[in-house]
Amino acid sequence: MKTLAGTGGLIRLILRRDRIILPIWIVVLCAIPMSYVKQYGDLFPTAQSRLDYANNAGFITLYGELSGTSLGEFVTWRLGFVPVMVGLISLLTVIRHTRVEEETGRSELLGSSVVGRHAGLAAALLSTFGANLVLAVLLALGMHSQDLPWSGSVAIGAEFATTGWFFAAVGAVAAQLSANAGTSRGIAISVLGAAYVLRAVGDTSAHTDGPLACLSWLSPIAWAQRIHPYGENRWWLAVVMLAATAVLVAVAINLAVRRDVGAGLLPARLGPAEGSLGSPLGLAWRLHRGLLAAWTVGFALLGLLFGGVAEGVGDILRDEPKAKEMFERLGGSAGLIDSFFAGVMTILGLIASAYAVQATLRLRAEETSGRAEPVLATATGRVRWAGSHLLFGVLGPALALFASGLTAGLAYGLAVDDVGKQIPRLIGASLGQLPAVWLLAAIALAIFGLFPRISPAAWAGPGICILIGFTNAGVQLADWTNDISPFTHLPRLPGGSLSATPLIVLLAITVVVGCIGLAGWRRRDVPIG
Repeated sequence: MKTLAGTGGLIRLILRRDRIILPIWIVVLCAIPMSYVKQYGDLFPTAQSRLDYANNAGFITLYGELSGTSLGEFVTWRLGFVPVMVGLISLLTVIRHTRVEEETGRSELLGSSVVGRHAGLAAALLSTFGANLVLAVLLALGMHSQDLPWSGSVAIGAEFATTGWFFAAVGAVAAQLSANAGTSRGIAISVLGAAYVLRAVGDTSAHTDGPLACLSWLSPIAWAQRIHPYGENRWWLAVVMLAATAVLVAVAINLAVRRDVGAGLLPARLGPAEGSLGSPLGLAWRLHRGLLAAWTVGFALLGLLFGGVAEGVGDILRDEPKAKEMFERLGGSAGLIDSFFAGVMTILGLIASAYAVQATLRLRAEETSGRAEPVLATATGRVRWAGSHLLFGVLGPALALFASGLTAGLAYGLAVDDVGKQIPRLIGASLGQLPAVWLLAAIALAIFGLFPRISPAAWAGPGICILIGFTNAGVQLADWTNDISPFTHLPRLPGGSLSATPLIVLLAITVVVGCIGLAGWRRRDVPIG
C-alpha cells in the first residue's frame, strides 16, 4: 500500500534512536517482577499470611483485589501498578515518534521522500507493539525460571503486553487531536489516570460491598488485571484488550486522514494579540508549567494514598517480622510506621528523579527542535538560557516532593489525630531525597553538555537506581552494588538519624558534575544533530 511505503525504514530509524532507552525500560520492567518472586515468597510463605497482607483497603486501592493466594497470584497482585507504568511508557513512546516528529518538522521532511501518509504512525505503533511483545516474552521466561507455572507466566506477560498495546493506541489517537505534543501527552495521560481511578474506586467499593463496584469493568487496566495469571488465566480478556486496541488504531488512522500534516483536529487556542515573554525564564515557564502542574498533582495524590494506608500497614508490619525487615532495607528502621514511610519516601524520590531528568533533557529537545538558536542569537547567554530550564529540573522535583510530604502528613496525621507533628516530619523526609534527585539531574546535564547525541542515556540513571532499590528491598545486594545508587547514601527519614555528611557530599558532587556539563555546553557547537 502506498500509504504505508517506507514503514520498514522508519521502524529501523525509531529503533536506532531508542537503542538506549528501549532496552533499559524492558530490562527494568522484567527485573522488578522477577525479584518480587523470591522477595514475597520469603516474606509471606503461607496462603494465610498473603491473604492477611492483601486484605487492606489501602492496598486494594493501590493494587486491586487479590485473586488467589498462590505465590504467583500474590506476586501478580503486588505488581498491580507496573502495568500502569507499561501503559505510560507506551503512550509516551508513540506520541514521541508521531506528534513530536510533526511538531519539529521532521515528519514533513521525511514525507517529502518515498514515505506513505500513514507510515510514521504505523512505524511508531509497530515499534511500540514489538517492544511490548519482547517484554512479554522475556517476562514469561523470567517468571517461569523462578519455578512458576508456564501458563501463568505467559498470562502475566499477556497482561503487561496488552496493557502496553492498548495505551500505545490511546497515544496514537491523542496524537491526532492536538498540534501540540504536550497537549497530546496530557490527553493520553488523563485517559490512563482515569482508567486507574475507575479501577481503584471500583475495587475499593467491591471490597466494602459498595454500589460502585461496576466501575472497575469500565477500566482497561482492570480488564488486564482480571486475566488473573497463575489462577483462572482468563485468556478471553486478553482478546478483549486486543479488540479494543484494534478499534483505537482504526480510529487513529481515520482521524489522521481528516487532518493536515502538523495540525490537530482540536482547534488551537489563540494567544494574545500582543505580548512578550520578556526573558528566557518566561519562555521556560511557558514550556514547563504544564509538566510541573501534572507532576505536582500526581505526587500529591500519591502522598494521600500512602498516608492513608500507613496505619493499616503498621498493623501488618507488627504481625509480619519479615515484612518489617523489607521496609527497613528499603529505608528506615526507627519504628514500624517510620520504616514504612522511609521506604515510601525512597520510592517517591526515585520517581522524582525521572521528573528531574525529563525537565533537564528539555534542553536537548529545544536544541534539536531549532528553538534554542533564535533565543541564543539574542543577547541571552548560553548559561542563562540553560539555567532557565535547569531551574525547573531543580525546583520542580522539590515542589513535587513537598506536595507528597504535605498530603502524606495530612492524611496520616488525620488518621492518628496528630496533624501538627506529622506534616513537618514527612515534608522533611520527602525533601531529604533531593540531593540524590539533583545528582541524577546533574548527570543528565553533563551528558547533554558533553555527549549530546546520547542524551537519552541519562534515563539509565533513574532506571538503575529503581532496579537497585526494588531488588534490594527483598534481596540483600552486595555493598558495591548498593553504593552505585545515590539514594542508598541518604539518611533514612523519618525516624533515622540525620547526618549532614552524606548530604553535603552528594550536593558537592552534584555541583561539580553540573559545572562540567555547563562547561561542555558553553564550548560545543549548537546544534549537534
